[in-house]
Amino acid sequence: MMLTAKETKQAADFFLKEIDRLIEKPVRFMEVCGTHTVAIFRAGIRQLLPEKVELVSGPGCPVCVTPNDYLDTAIAYARQKDVIIATFGDMLKVPGTSSSLNSVKAEGCDVRIVYSPLDSLQIAKDNPTKKVIFLAVGFETTSPTAAATILTAKAQNIKNFYVLTAHKLTYPAVNALLGGHDIKVDGFLLPGHVCVITGRKPFEFIADRYHLPSVIAGFEPLDILSSIYMLAKQRHEERAQIENQYRRVVKDEGNIQAQKIMQTVYKLADADWRGLGTIKKSGFDINDDFAEFDARKMLPVEKEISKEPAGCRCGEVLKGLVKPTQCPLFGKVCTPNHAVGSCMVSVEGTCAAWYKYGARTFHFE
Repeated sequence: MMLTAKETKQAADFFLKEIDRLIEKPVRFMEVCGTHTVAIFRAGIRQLLPEKVELVSGPGCPVCVTPNDYLDTAIAYARQKDVIIATFGDMLKVPGTSSSLNSVKAEGCDVRIVYSPLDSLQIAKDNPTKKVIFLAVGFETTSPTAAATILTAKAQNIKNFYVLTAHKLTYPAVNALLGGHDIKVDGFLLPGHVCVITGRKPFEFIADRYHLPSVIAGFEPLDILSSIYMLAKQRHEERAQIENQYRRVVKDEGNIQAQKIMQTVYKLADADWRGLGTIKKSGFDINDDFAEFDARKMLPVEKEISKEPAGCRCGEVLKGLVKPTQCPLFGKVCTPNHAVGSCMVSVEGTCAAWYKYGARTFHFE
């Protein structure tokens, strides 16, 4: 049901008043999803909340947490004359160790933007003498579509299509964060889009093991305020549960069909995360039944030794340890037009959001 402007304001005022009443001591709530980070800034929610409520961004941007090793591998493939790289546009400007996909594209390498993994299958059909490699980067939200594309390639017997996968699972990263001694978080806004696929069960450990409240949150401003209110209510009542604010979209069991597709094509694997290191069983590898589409297995390639950029604090930003403005590069040598770290590149990146929306309120430090 659509609310009028007056009703929306009344609801927002109610949530803000109740949050202020329920929260007695300073708290830090982490939004795991990069889309939430952008939505919070765009709506000015940080400025509306009482000072005792701090929102901190977590590792919820898939491009940001993808390490340079993956980017350097993709760039090495792109430099081969018989290869076409198919990728979503937000990967183009992400800096690797010494270059980027945008740079090698400018040098003449064949790097193409696609809007769906299935677009890369058509590119493979149109270019039978080329090897087409799709860069599969994302969380549970995009993993099923890449898996479905592999199933389609198998069914259509497409022999020149490959996937370089960097798909990751969100909940092991949250677990790794909470297992660290330097993380101080009092509750979580959980990613609604991810939970559409996974349901609530994978995140129940937050309440069961760490006794922290969590809320599966939607993305409209009232969704976010409502979710923060639900967190505040849990804290006030000394409860720790996984609540679902985004009930109009998220089912408790998630999307069973999408889960089956992922289980058919992928197997769990250890994965490297920028800032978090290697997290056990936090990623997907293509399983042996579909190994013919695995770029790493079928197309070995030599790449440069990967290094992270000097001075960049992106890894600490992703763990919520520092604000972007505490990085010495932020807003100076690192800007969206000339990014040093991946957190400044992606539209969901925390540094990019702070630069675009936060600079007016949070002055560079």
